[in-house]
Amino acid sequence: MATAGGGSMADPGSRSLLRLLSFCVLLAGLCEGNSVERKIYIPLNKTAPCVRLLNATHQIGCQSSISGDTGVIHVVEKKEDLQWVLTDGPNPPYVVLLEGTLFTRDVMEKLKGRSGRIAGLAVSLAKPSPASGLSPSVQCPNDGFGVYSNSYGSQFAHCRAFQWNKVGDGLAYEDFSFPIFLLEDENETNVIKQCYRDHNLGQNGSAPAFPLCAMQLFSHMHAVISTVTCMRRSFIQSSFSINPEIVCDPLSDYNVWSLLKPINVSGTLEPDDRVVVAATRLDSRSFFWNVAPGAESAVASFVTQLAAAEALQKAPDVTTLPRNVMFVFFQGEIFDYIGSSRMVYDMENGKFPVQLENIDAFVELGQVALRNSLELWMHTDPMSQKNETVLNQVEALLSTLEKSGAAVPAVVLRRLNQSQPLPPSSLQRFLRARNISGVVLADHSASFHNLYYQSVYDTAENINVTYPEGQSPEEDLNFVTDTAKALADVATVLARALYQLAGGTNFSDTIEADPHTVTRLLYGFLVRANNSWFQSILRPDLRPYLGDGPLQHYIAVSSPTNTTYVVQYALANLTGKVIDLTREQCQDPSQVPTEDKDLYEYAWVQGPLNANETDRLPRCVRSTARLARALSPAFELKQWGSTEYSTWTESRWKDIRARIFLIASRELEFITLIVGFGILVLSLIVTYCINAKADVLFITPREPGSVSY
Repeated sequence: MATAGGGSMADPGSRSLLRLLSFCVLLAGLCEGNSVERKIYIPLNKTAPCVRLLNATHQIGCQSSISGDTGVIHVVEKKEDLQWVLTDGPNPPYVVLLEGTLFTRDVMEKLKGRSGRIAGLAVSLAKPSPASGLSPSVQCPNDGFGVYSNSYGSQFAHCRAFQWNKVGDGLAYEDFSFPIFLLEDENETNVIKQCYRDHNLGQNGSAPAFPLCAMQLFSHMHAVISTVTCMRRSFIQSSFSINPEIVCDPLSDYNVWSLLKPINVSGTLEPDDRVVVAATRLDSRSFFWNVAPGAESAVASFVTQLAAAEALQKAPDVTTLPRNVMFVFFQGEIFDYIGSSRMVYDMENGKFPVQLENIDAFVELGQVALRNSLELWMHTDPMSQKNETVLNQVEALLSTLEKSGAAVPAVVLRRLNQSQPLPPSSLQRFLRARNISGVVLADHSASFHNLYYQSVYDTAENINVTYPEGQSPEEDLNFVTDTAKALADVATVLARALYQLAGGTNFSDTIEADPHTVTRLLYGFLVRANNSWFQSILRPDLRPYLGDGPLQHYIAVSSPTNTTYVVQYALANLTGKVIDLTREQCQDPSQVPTEDKDLYEYAWVQGPLNANETDRLPRCVRSTARLARALSPAFELKQWGSTEYSTWTESRWKDIRARIFLIASRELEFITLIVGFGILVLSLIVTYCINAKADVLFITPREPGSVSY
């Protein structure tokens, strides 16, 4: 009798195999996800967003919704093209690709008024720069934070005399509810335009057929309303949360400063010690985040001051001059004088080695690269000169400058009417605290010559820094441009004046700024930061700060910024001394009895290339170049609504990016959704049925029975 064994239960191994196959399918889908995304989206990698900034009373800038904003691309090359996105276009919302020459207040007001039809804006760079000028700053920069007010020089307050920045339209100080991005790469701009031509242009004036080319912009900001609101929220989070979510940060960085003769920085100067201050600003900005070339508004002036510091340091008798000279490079001056107001605050509170009463004279470099007919104008404050002592001191200061410039025929110093106010300048913050004799040197007698103040177009071309075609980067670095020669002449006048103001008499005519220094600095800051000279003057760990393009001069919230570091080390190398110390001794000079860290700063830099140009010769540089905090006193005092000090903050964000892709019609998207939902329901039903009948579908095969006869 034959017997057979069998079972009706599903094999557990079969169930495990089914789960394994399902997992493999899911894993394969996840692995292919990025590949599918790359086929759908084209990321835009060279863009700069407009971000949200806040002060005591307002928010300015731009942001997207939390999930990003998407719209059909429409190219606007002339004002007539706006009609399509504002009223006629049948497929709103739109992302407007705007030609750079149309990025004006007039056009932006029209787009802002129809925000329901506008999902965002992408701005292409105009080439060449708009001939009529383009400045998104206000006409009266830093209004309310200078020396003039309703109680002091009321006739000059709020730029009542005249507007310093006549071409300014104030666009950078407006608030926009949609994202705005700058397209920095011309190739990416052409890709977008080609996508637009291929998909978004209708035939014979008709509406274009789907699919359409669209753009998605992500730039959601965390902070809202004002600095008071965002700082309060951040403070509460920090006080009561283990993992606080900070929504904004104060704009801050460091001022760079040095002294002609070293002093003990652990204390303060005696009241009888006299110091001549030479000052300028480091920062600039534009409508877009961290795009701040600042060629005329910042770079030309601080490059000139660096060259003057080098020239003055070479004078044989600098160590015996009766008065000291302090070079200061203020950071954050664009945003209501952050750097200068902090230094004045520290001086008043004994937190800085030099006190206000030590200042004998104050010479500031404003915008100096666009001189007409060789003229350099000397601006002074008419209000402080009502004091006879100050009047005499200012007169002596101007006479010294004129005497210094007499031997430099390429610079013609001009006086202004004493009834004219100071332009926006760091000197104003010092005058708020104390009457001192001061002058601001600038290339303009009234309104700025700079047509691109605080603009993306304030580049090397704006100050005529150009190079012959066909040269190598190293040849460009050492090519002395006409602008470099002109700024070197200004630096010579400044250095000679500082020498005489410090009490020098014997070597004034021998002091001369080096045009090669100026041209290297201009090339590094405005054309290519990653060059052989900048590499040689920096610490090895700072080399990543040097990019292949120009440095940007936005103050930001992470500090020190690239510009601050490079200026500090340029100042150290130009005015300091190479000393024979090892790397360990240079990094810890307390090991050497003859060195004093209270008198000097020590830096181990990469040094020049050796004879074979294969390796560098590192060295230790000793100088007086130091950093001082440039954070508004309002944040130290927790006076976030202050009207005395700058209160600017920058919102935090999670994700900033832009991409283009093709979108289908709403009808097709709806049909796709329904079909997808139907497939989902069907798959659930099939899965349920398979699972319910698993004992039938996955039966273990019977084993052959044994047969007996």
